[in-house]
Amino acid sequence: MYPALDSDLLRTFLAVVETENVTRAADRLGRTQSAVSMQLRRLEEAVGMPLFDRGPRGVLMNGSGRRLLPYARRIVGLVEEAAAAMGTAPLEGPVRVGIPEEYSRTILPQALAAFAESHPAAEVTVMCAYTAQQLRALESDELDLAVIFDCRDEADGEVLVVDPTVWVASSVHDRHLQRPLPIAVYWDSNWCRDFALRSLELHGIPYRIAFTCDTSGGLRSAVSSGLAVAPLSRSNIPEGARELTQEDGFPPIDSSRVVLKRTRRRARPAIDGLADMIRRAFLPPSVSTDGPSGG
Repeated sequence: MYPALDSDLLRTFLAVVETENVTRAADRLGRTQSAVSMQLRRLEEAVGMPLFDRGPRGVLMNGSGRRLLPYARRIVGLVEEAAAAMGTAPLEGPVRVGIPEEYSRTILPQALAAFAESHPAAEVTVMCAYTAQQLRALESDELDLAVIFDCRDEADGEVLVVDPTVWVASSVHDRHLQRPLPIAVYWDSNWCRDFALRSLELHGIPYRIAFTCDTSGGLRSAVSSGLAVAPLSRSNIPEGARELTQEDGFPPIDSSRVVLKRTRRRARPAIDGLADMIRRAFLPPSVSTDGPSGG
């Protein structure tokens, strides 16, 4: 007889897979670390084999876990699809969300549009801003939800995805071969100084700042035109450009987590509903069932 696999246990399994950390998975699921650990043990007992290799830095899937992963995604997706198909009451009221510019043209507009179409009585207000600006707005009660980058692994909240920042160059120009390397960076940015420039300095790559701007769109333009190479999140690489890898002599810059933070001042169904829509937007297409898929 095949083992009975509880969808709640599989949902916990997916959270641990995506965060590679039991504590962060517990934060995402709103449970205690011990409860998540117990659910993992129950699932491993049900399938009759360990699913993770456990180490001091976290947990990683082993071969058995990798075999289970696609089935877990399908099962959890079907359960959520069935729940959505049964229908829920329309959501209403104001909900204010902050998003980074990196996702303002791809993933999140689809999610926000789908939410607005499904819940026309909900009054969605969007703030497109940097992480620091969003955090200040969340603290001052100007936002209910904030989608931020966490490059230092410090932010609490729900991890939506890991989106590393890498050096990016035009595919038809050879600017990455020039020395000093012409680079495009954000002006007056602590992140650029501490991560992007530092990564070049640690690898002995001489550079000159050829372009400064205040938006990721500006960085993309500098890359696409062949003016400079630039640090961009992997999901934000423009058409006609490519990631510069170790084979090109370029190190990765960071491994930023994309985190969903929410206000502690209030709880409304509309906030929960939009948070769920954003969460679904970042799922791989094979997992997302009734919301917009991540691009």
